[in-house]
Amino acid sequence: MQYAYRDRKNKKRTFRALWIQRINAAVREHGLTYSRFIDGLAKAGIEVDRRLLSELAIAEPAAFGALAAKAKAALPQA
Repeated sequence: MQYAYRDRKNKKRTFRALWIQRINAAVREHGLTYSRFIDGLAKAGIEVDRRLLSELAIAEPAAFGALAAKAKAALPQA
């Protein structure tokens, strides 16, 4: 039990990294990177946490695709 406090913090860090990897893999199918996707969501005014985005990418690819399209539309064209 001496590492319980430390490992509760590490668990949060590990899961966030997993969610980000899942989102990045799913969003690359739509022609974006993770950072541009998150930036596009922010500019579109969509506030969804990474855990939910990860679950959407796995369970509801059509809904995730709609979010990716909105994020892509909110980004300036380069």
